[in-house]
Amino acid sequence: MKMLVSFFNRLMQRYLPDPFLFVIILTFVVFGLGLIFTDNGPYQMVQHWGNGFWGLLVFTMQMVLVLVTGHVLASSPVFKKGLGSLASLAKSPGQAIIFVTLVSMIASLINWGFGLVIGALFAKELAKKVENVDYRLLIASAYSGFVVWHGGISGSIPLTIATEGHFTEKMIGVIPTDQTIFSSFNLFIVIALLLILPIVTRMMMPSREETIVVDPLLLENDVQAAAIEQGVMTPAEKLENSRVASLLIGLFGLVFLFYYFANNGFKLNLDIVNFLFLFLGILFHGTPKQFLDAVLNAVKGASGIIIQFPFYAGIMGMMTTSGLAAVISEGFVSISNEFTFPLFTFWSAGLINIFVPSGGGQWAVQAPIMLEAAQTMGVSIPKTAMAVAWGDAWTNMIQPFWALPALAIAGLKAKDIMGYCVITLIVSGIIISTGMLFF
Repeated sequence: MKMLVSFFNRLMQRYLPDPFLFVIILTFVVFGLGLIFTDNGPYQMVQHWGNGFWGLLVFTMQMVLVLVTGHVLASSPVFKKGLGSLASLAKSPGQAIIFVTLVSMIASLINWGFGLVIGALFAKELAKKVENVDYRLLIASAYSGFVVWHGGISGSIPLTIATEGHFTEKMIGVIPTDQTIFSSFNLFIVIALLLILPIVTRMMMPSREETIVVDPLLLENDVQAAAIEQGVMTPAEKLENSRVASLLIGLFGLVFLFYYFANNGFKLNLDIVNFLFLFLGILFHGTPKQFLDAVLNAVKGASGIIIQFPFYAGIMGMMTTSGLAAVISEGFVSISNEFTFPLFTFWSAGLINIFVPSGGGQWAVQAPIMLEAAQTMGVSIPKTAMAVAWGDAWTNMIQPFWALPALAIAGLKAKDIMGYCVITLIVSGIIISTGMLFF
């Protein structure tokens, strides 16, 4: 295992470019594939790219807020104390690696946005508390837990087909989650990953000589508000340092959250996670000034998301509008039979996910092709849908798109963790493939 990890780490350190250059390379790869495998010309491919470029603006803002509000909440005294107490339970580097993997996986099963942020924040706290633990592996382990998200209760594909009025309802009807998320084959995959993945990440621990430890002081990124003497405050400064303003608006937010959960149950989506993080951050920081200082510090890490996500939207535009994603899906269908179809569906979804990093967008492209083929072959429709879902989650392990929030929180580069994530990709791929074939 150490030899494999060392090999992939050297490979990524040497050849994996900055995520911005990675998305530029992907842009030209998809452009070239579109010219080869579809009847689109260069001018048409550029049109598809430009028309799709701003297609993820809402999602981009949501991801920026996931990063900023999560960062702000984590820097609050109350939350830091809670995460710190939890991190103190780990007494050795090996325990820290197992612990962060499990916490990240459980959080991702609840909600993928929650898992992305909580895993990275918890990893930072562990790095402060546990001596001689490799910081790169901590963050990689936290991100590795994200692989389970589409098999959890926030999985966008199983939730979509369980909702009346979804775009494939006339073809397959409404499929309840007991046939997808809570089915035997999905539970097998989730439980197997929960049991095996923490052991795998523990086995990836480097030797003492190769371990990279970060000074805990470097992980403290709080911005302390300048002290202002009470007697010389202006009326505006008094408001900025008043706990009353934060308390009132914080209570506003909590009342709405009570209303939401009372009417919807524990149903989390990205907007509710951001809402929860935002208003807890306001309350936990105490005053508007302390809250805004924390926001200013958190925003610095959002630049990668702001710049890169539109390029991915452009790639998605080329993949979908040109028909390239459909060509890839149909190619896998053509070599499938009743037994191998779920497996090849999973693999095709994993390949397409590298270029279309959006569960909803990928389902819109693949669903008509895969569902029609499944009906023709007599393959389970719920299993076909979950095969696409797991493929969408699987190759996130080598896709810097989803790692950006965790990397921004950690202060690392993609090449620092991707060598470890390749091992996670291989192991999780074997487990998911087994579930698709034999359950």
